[in-house]
Parts: sequence; structure tokens; C-alpha cells
Amino acid sequence: MKNISVIPIILCGGSGTRLWPLSRESYPKQFLNLDNNSTNSLLQKTQERILNLENIRNPILVCNEEHRFIVAEQMREINVKPEAIILEPFSRNTAPAITLACLKALENIDDPILLVLSSDHLIKNEKGFINVLNEGIKFALEDKLVTFGVIPSSPETGYGYIKSKVPFDQKRSKASEIEMFIEKPDINKANELIKDKHYTWNSGIFMFKAKKLVSELEKFSPKILKSCTDAIEKCTYDLEFVRPNKDLFKSCPSLSFDISVMEKTKSGMVLPLDVKWTDIGNWKALWESSKKDIEGNFKKGKVITNSSKNCYLRSENRLIVGIGISNLVIVETNDAVLVADKDHSQKVKDIVKTLKERKIQEGQNHKKIYRPWGHYLSVVEESRWQVKLIQVKPGEKLSLQMHHHRSEHWIVVNGTAKVELNKNISILSENESIYIPLGSKHRLINPGKIPLILIEVQSGSYVGEDDIVRFDDKYGR
Repeated sequence: MKNISVIPIILCGGSGTRLWPLSRESYPKQFLNLDNNSTNSLLQKTQERILNLENIRNPILVCNEEHRFIVAEQMREINVKPEAIILEPFSRNTAPAITLACLKALENIDDPILLVLSSDHLIKNEKGFINVLNEGIKFALEDKLVTFGVIPSSPETGYGYIKSKVPFDQKRSKASEIEMFIEKPDINKANELIKDKHYTWNSGIFMFKAKKLVSELEKFSPKILKSCTDAIEKCTYDLEFVRPNKDLFKSCPSLSFDISVMEKTKSGMVLPLDVKWTDIGNWKALWESSKKDIEGNFKKGKVITNSSKNCYLRSENRLIVGIGISNLVIVETNDAVLVADKDHSQKVKDIVKTLKERKIQEGQNHKKIYRPWGHYLSVVEESRWQVKLIQVKPGEKLSLQMHHHRSEHWIVVNGTAKVELNKNISILSENESIYIPLGSKHRLINPGKIPLILIEVQSGSYVGEDDIVRFDDKYGR
């Protein structure tokens, strides 16, 4: 196996609505740190847990336009230079995303093995995971399309199931041909399935040779293959980002990889996976995978409990006090508080849907918004004014821009600011400020080696984020 190359394909889509209010469309769960034993996000842990796999190369990541800078920054933080970051023009489910990455991988390597991973899984037994992946490589080299079935521990209704032709054996990772895939069952069906050793949870992890996948797509999903091939051939490049052609990708069918390929192929194999895996699909699942105190409580942040048990309690800002409570999820952020019975945590997605229908901003966006140069936090806002706390990373700069409807006042509270204002340059230190009149060209730069933090006061007839005219931007926005 010395001459093979294994390329991870990390899928970074998904909004993680079941973990609201911590996870939202603007910053979903794959970019969050949900493990008290690590400072890394789920995406970063996905990349780091495969570093010991032999012949592993840098990853190809697939994400949307809005999350591109978050993905790039999180890879930079762990010193990983991706082979590519592909920006999906439209969300078209997993089959087109995997196909785009496969075609991109084939541009530089003759026939690599592709390891398809979701960016939001948690795996506790990483050594065991590597061992199972090495087994998967053997089958991939024999032109098999390998998927990994998690040995079930409970009757889950949030996962699909895989039926193997041979019952699994917990003592041996013995592969089997796939008999069928089953969509997420109801609780009665799930109770039946876990009693049968032919069934495993569908992890959504795959492994196969790139050319074998193309061959199967030609047979079973030619429309997906053609749309993705055309879109990749006419792609454009923006910094480290690959942008498939929008017009050519628009007609691509929206199908899952299971439906478009795995349910049809005669080359499918399933390997049992017993590595303490979870996709953290809801707050109950996160509580189950988290380290708890003697009363069964997980606590993070400013949390005090008394006579309470089996709760998930997480404070991002304010103090949470729980007295005489049990089986609850309480999550506090700077703009929302969730209180839910742990056994009803699947219903959080329905609440998020209601918030979106009512156009309540907290359903989709955090108060803290991430940008390639840093982030800003909306502290307080009204229709004609708002206050933000802005942090700019060392050496970074915002675009040269102007506003039609608002003026701004910047007060530096940490670090040094270099300000371009109508071709004039000013250097501001802590406790110094500058006024940016409506209609003026301006740019904010951090020339220092520590974060620049400033307070921005906006006022005018309109203070929305779309009142920006950019003249120059290093990030190509």
C-alpha cells in the first residue's frame, strides 16, 4: 500500500438546527467546540483524527459561500493547507458534493482512494477508527465501495440503517456485502432492527477509489456526473477557493449519495464500526457523549446546581442556577435561552423552523458574526443606530468601502488601528477615536501583532449590513 494516496473529502454543509441556539446557520455545529477535553472544533477534530492514517494527504473540503472563510481559518489554525476548498453554488445534497470533490481529486492524482467524512461527527476511540479505515483501504483497492456501519447501542430514530448480508461480529471487523439501506425508522421499527445483528447505523462515512466512483456514477447517476464535470471544468479560482460554474451546476439533481450510488451499486461493502461514534444529532446525544459529574450533569460556563441530576447545562455568558431539576437541557447564549426536556430535544429543529417562518433573526444568526479578518458582535441595535464590538486579527484589514446611509464612530480599546479615510492615514492607539462621515471612503487595518479591538457606533437612516460599497478587498468579496 506504499504507492497509494488517500485523500479525505470533508463535507462541511449542514445547519445543525437541532443544537440551536448554540448552532445556527451563520455558524453551525461543525465549527463549534463541543468537547470539554479539546479546544478544537468538530471540523478540526475530523481532520486531526485521521493524521495517523498511512498515505494520507491534505483534505478537499466542500462548503457553501457563507462558511468559506470559517473553513479556511479553522484549517489554518491547525496548520493544514487543504488540497482545495470547493464552494457549492447551490445546496444539492451529498452526491453532487462528493462528485465535485472526486473530480477535483482526479486532476492531480491518477486514481486516489477517497475517504468521505462528515465534519460534525465525534469519535472517542480514534485508534480503533484508524484500524477500521485500514481495513476499508484493502477493500477499496479491490474496487469496492465501502461504507461504515456503526454497531447500534439503542433504538435510534434519527439515523438510517444498513442491512448486511452477513451478521456483524463485535469481536471482529468483518466486512459484508450490503443487502439494503433503510431510511430513518419509527421507534417500533428501530426496536426491531437493533435486535437483528444484520443491522448497523448508517454513519455516512465512505471509502472508494476515485475512478471506481466515476464508473458507478456513469451507470447510476449520469446527470449528476455530467453537471459536476461541466461545472468543475468551467470553475474559477478565488484565493484558495474553487468555485464550480453556477449556471452549469444549477441543473444538477439533488440526491443523497446513498440513493444515487450506494443503493444501486453491486460493489457495496459495509464494515462494522465500534469506536464510540456519534453524529451529535441533538442535545440528548451530546449529553450522552459528554463527561458528567457524579449526579449525571454536564456543566460548562457559569453554572451552579443543587439537588439536580442528568442535565445538560451550558452558559456562554450569564449565570445559570439549577435547583431540584432533572433531565433538562438549558443552554444560554448572548441572545437566546433554550430550556427543554432532554427526551424532547429532537423537536428543537421544529422551533428553529418556526423562528425562520416568523422572520425572527435569532433562528438563523448569532450576534457574533465571523469574517475573514476577525469578527464582530452586535451589542445593541435600533432601527437608526447600533453599537458593535469589532475584533481584527493581527496583520488583517477590512475592505476599502463606503456607506450611503450611515456614518460611523470608532473607539479603540485594545491594540493599534491604522485608518484610511479619504486617502488620509491615521494611527490610533487605545482610548483614541475617529469619525467616519457618511459617504467617505475608508478602511480599517490592524498593523500590530495583537488583536485590534474597537467599539463602532453606527448611526443613520439605515444600518443594515448590505449598505456597503467595496472598492478594494483582499478577500475577493
